Amino acid sequence: MLVKKIKIKDFRNIKNAQIEFDPQMNVICGENAQGKTNIIESIWLFCGAKSFRGAKDSSFIRFGEKRAETQIDFISGGIEHSAKMIFDERRAAVLDDKNLKSPGELAGIFNAVVFSPADLSLVTGGPEKRRRFLDLFIGQIYPNYIEILREYARAVMQRNRIIKDYKYDPSVAIMLDVFEKEISEKGVKIIEYRKKFLGMLNKYIPNIFSGLSGGREKIMAVYVANCDAILLGDELKKARKDDSFSGVTSAGPHRDDIDLLINGISARQYASQGQKRSVAITLKLACLSVLHEVSGEYPVCLLDDVMSELDEHRQNYILNSVRSWQTFITCCDPSTVTRLGGGSVFSIKDGGVF
Repeated sequence: MLVKKIKIKDFRNIKNAQIEFDPQMNVICGENAQGKTNIIESIWLFCGAKSFRGAKDSSFIRFGEKRAETQIDFISGGIEHSAKMIFDERRAAVLDDKNLKSPGELAGIFNAVVFSPADLSLVTGGPEKRRRFLDLFIGQIYPNYIEILREYARAVMQRNRIIKDYKYDPSVAIMLDVFEKEISEKGVKIIEYRKKFLGMLNKYIPNIFSGLSGGREKIMAVYVANCDAILLGDELKKARKDDSFSGVTSAGPHRDDIDLLINGISARQYASQGQKRSVAITLKLACLSVLHEVSGEYPVCLLDDVMSELDEHRQNYILNSVRSWQTFITCCDPSTVTRLGGGSVFSIKDGGVF
């Protein structure tokens, strides 16, 4: 996957810009609120996904304008493509001069992995952040996994509705049997997929994290199951009484977590801010390698504000050692650029790119 060029018109604070990119490293430098992240975001949206900043489509249009456009020329699977994104009353997408039914049709044609400061929640946040991380990438690799998740979620929701009545009416156990069977069957598959994906990640994260830490630290990601997958059906039956009072399903993969360990110690509890950021970056970079392993092609790597709270060694590693894929990095400190061994540097001020 390679982005050759982008054209931006009236997107956020960028009035008009045309940028040709380096096939490996691209650093976008400028002070805060000048438009660095807007460039990263404009590329990310060609995945057909929502903004990684949680923004609504209407916010993409520059103040005072009625329409915004972005266009990229890129290579995917050895084939050159041109895609356009149009933002007015709704978002529309065009691929090779063909109007698409929805921007989501670009998924799988243009692929990227993004890191933003919000991804620190992969380490510092609750289990739901790490589960969502797993589910998002597994869904990219195995599309049928998404439907399994949906069916599982529906069965859990139905059980939650019924379980509240169990303490008053034990006869609802007949309906509970039906939904608990589905939760158990789908839950086993979800856990299998998650453990498989985590095993793939664990092939790459040690070397990446070792490079970031100068070989001083080791990392491991461990899947923490709420209960034994094979015994999930039995656990659900055992939990009926307690669940009838709480009104929620207490057992199953929707309660699972990942334990991220640095030298055998919990990163969430004991790591420094720099270490936590390194762990989050490592997870995202490892995903690039996993996606390459599955598809034979590296996605584009988008790193927003990745240098903050990293020491000089870790910054140098990201700038000069990550060369297997095309990378885009935003940074505020101009001195960072002086350590770049090769690639292109772009300065941005008031939405203008130089």
